[in-house]
Amino acid sequence: MRIATFNVENLFSRARAMNQDEWAEGKEILNEFSKLNVLLAKGTYTNTDKNAMVASLTKLGLDQSDENKFVILRQNRGKLVKRPASGPEIVANGRKDWVGWLALKTEAVNEIATRMTAQVIKDVDADILAVVEAEDRIALSRFNDQLLRNVHAQYDSIMLIDGNDDRGIDVGLFTRGNFTIGSVVSHVDDREGNSRIFSRDCPEFTVKVSATQSILVIVNHLKSKGYGVPAQSNAKRKAQAKRVRDIYEERRSAGIDSIVIAGDFNDTPASDPLSPLLGNGSDLADITTHAAFVGDGRPGTYANGTASNKIDYLLFSPALFAKVTAGGIHRRGVWGGVNGTLFPHYSEMTAAHHAASDHAALWADLTI
Repeated sequence: MRIATFNVENLFSRARAMNQDEWAEGKEILNEFSKLNVLLAKGTYTNTDKNAMVASLTKLGLDQSDENKFVILRQNRGKLVKRPASGPEIVANGRKDWVGWLALKTEAVNEIATRMTAQVIKDVDADILAVVEAEDRIALSRFNDQLLRNVHAQYDSIMLIDGNDDRGIDVGLFTRGNFTIGSVVSHVDDREGNSRIFSRDCPEFTVKVSATQSILVIVNHLKSKGYGVPAQSNAKRKAQAKRVRDIYEERRSAGIDSIVIAGDFNDTPASDPLSPLLGNGSDLADITTHAAFVGDGRPGTYANGTASNKIDYLLFSPALFAKVTAGGIHRRGVWGGVNGTLFPHYSEMTAAHHAASDHAALWADLTI
């Protein structure tokens, strides 16, 4: 059997701020979006909070209107902000004074990019595929029916539970043939204090792989480094990794030996935030360390594939790692530069926005 993980970076629609050719173009928008959402959630707005809100609204281009190219401020009941000629003013004194929210505008993903995503999935040909950054289960189903069916790569079972990210980037699972999803456990509401731990979710999928055997597939997308205060992002990512480790140890203690943890962890193997999974006495093994893993000279899975961009993972329990027979990185859906100067990509990709994703797919073969 083959298991893989692939960050598809949305299938049909994506937040416009995240759908730019260059990450820097949308990074400031996402930074301010995150910062303002934290402020809006406060029970009471101090003068300092209100000044910070005005600054964020201005940076987001919402100082004169509730809507711009990237963001919408929805004021459904009551008022958060008024905009006299002298400039925007926060008129709400706390979250209870108004009903509404801040939303990122979405737009269609490039059509060639969507086809290239399907091509990657066809070429990887996994029996069990962990999918990262999918919009929702309906999008996965439509992608399966409209794109994967056309290239004879259709899956039989599709599962995704909406997570905590309002940008529409969730994690899910495709399975085919005799590999069926028997049960799902969600951790979308796991908390540390008053805060939800996971940025998306950390679903546990029990997948039947034979008449007598099942494996547990835990899929995650840990906190990004891309925006926010680095120290806070690192702390959040480490807390998430620790919770994943706790879940893993709980399942091992319950007698479940065949476990794989898959997804985009947004950090490198030796980083402190990932130490709960790859250090601290963990017996989890990274597919890239297996003797049967065949690399391409680039250790990273993201963008140009450098070591600092190794952020996607397949981690196996000892029982499963012992059954691995092969592994590799499928990078042809990533933009490899003009004329593929960094590495070969699909010939249909003639510009960066045609790429299936900035992430390569990671796969492993096992004898079950």
